[in-house]
Amino acid sequence: MTETIKVIIPAYNEAKSIGKVIKALPSFVNEIIVVDNCSTDETAINAQKLEATVLKEIKSGYGNACLKGVNYINEQKTRTDIVVFIDGDYSDYPEELTKIIAPIIEKDIDFVIGARVKNLRAKGSMQPQQIFGNWLATFLMRVFFKSRFTDLGPFRAIKHDVLQSLKMQDPTYGWTVEMQLKILKKKYKYLEIPVSYRNRIGVSKVSGTLKGSIFAGIKILTWILKYSFK
Repeated sequence: MTETIKVIIPAYNEAKSIGKVIKALPSFVNEIIVVDNCSTDETAINAQKLEATVLKEIKSGYGNACLKGVNYINEQKTRTDIVVFIDGDYSDYPEELTKIIAPIIEKDIDFVIGARVKNLRAKGSMQPQQIFGNWLATFLMRVFFKSRFTDLGPFRAIKHDVLQSLKMQDPTYGWTVEMQLKILKKKYKYLEIPVSYRNRIGVSKVSGTLKGSIFAGIKILTWILKYSFK
């Protein structure tokens, strides 16, 4: 494979799962970047043992962790063609990265999201509030932007130059929807690919708590409304 592919894994207390994610990623990935976001366990140590690049982000927040990884790639002198994002909880199937990046390589698509479709999801792998939140967000994107998105899934791939042009900024839970809204506004070519999804290892920091679910919902709706009236 001639394309240079780098994977960013934002991680907070994922010591039990991070190794499984790293080991399951295809061998053609050029660099695996684990961003340790204030973990109090051995997430960083376990990632380093498997020769992943480990970055520390002291500002808590999913978006802050992702931005740390993106800035690291942007500052490199060597070329990066495709950037892949995947969570460190082993809920996605890292080996499916191959089909996530295929449309970018074969069809010149700019952005691909792994859609967690119902028939490929393990029972209980998504909480009711997650399912409703995804439905509401994507429904509003269809209404305001004629979007075809059905999910805000974290497993996603994007051309590096496209990612740079988005000038991402959300520090917390609005990161995923911000990316999708900017893809729509800038009229980039995008596609969803159905992916398998299983119960994560450990407890979700977002959907696993009432506070996290409410805050994530507010952030997502704020981004959608912000872009709807621009």
